[in-house]
Amino acid sequence: MSSAAKQNHTLFDHLLELRTRLLHAVLGVLVIFCSLIYFAQDIYQYVAKPLLAVMPEGTQMIATDVASPFFTPFKLTIVLSIFLAMPYILYQLWSFIAPGLYKHEKRLMAPLMLGSTLLFYGGIAFAYYVVFPVAFAFFSSVAPDGVTIATDISSYLDFVLKLFFAFGAAFEIPIAIILLCWTGVTTPASLRTKRPYIVVGAFVVGMLLTPPDIISQTMLALPMLLLFELGIIIASVYYRTEEETASKEEQ
Repeated sequence: MSSAAKQNHTLFDHLLELRTRLLHAVLGVLVIFCSLIYFAQDIYQYVAKPLLAVMPEGTQMIATDVASPFFTPFKLTIVLSIFLAMPYILYQLWSFIAPGLYKHEKRLMAPLMLGSTLLFYGGIAFAYYVVFPVAFAFFSSVAPDGVTIATDISSYLDFVLKLFFAFGAAFEIPIAIILLCWTGVTTPASLRTKRPYIVVGAFVVGMLLTPPDIISQTMLALPMLLLFELGIIIASVYYRTEEETASKEEQ
């Protein structure tokens, strides 16, 4: 068999493996979705709790579209299924790329995947339990006289999903820093010198990723700064470990 044929055969095998992993990931999402769809209305009620708790007495959420009462909880259940299946999806990704990694790369990637999942969940939990009560209480308190608060259920879902993704992504900062240092793009010492720019950048990102209110922006920027510092600490520890390992190998 020629070298070109071997390369094509290897590429075909990789594509088949990728397809298999993608199908497994989709199947995992479908299994969770089928398990949750019966509770779609209850799930939406739980997500809507932070807003319902601060709405004025006698007011309620509304549905301005005929199909919203069905499709909005349905959409939320799909997104939740993807969130819950994330560890399994990352496992499929890990199973696909692991054979091509060196031993020291495997030691780093496995904890990074686990850490990225936990941080993403942590960002969502922070948004739901900390940001939502404060932000919604503020919005309700500043409503002009004569204005009745009656939020559309579809608009509310779009709003909270945007914040969930924003906080989930923002909480991945330590992982991003570790990867940047690991690949040699930057170093912990270099990142420390750029701290003033990072502070400004965190508030700019908070402004871009959250709705146009100072509360959401600040409550996203501050955790980002704390996670930036955490990422530098972890990257510094990793740097020292790598240097010690390299010096031992030279000896």
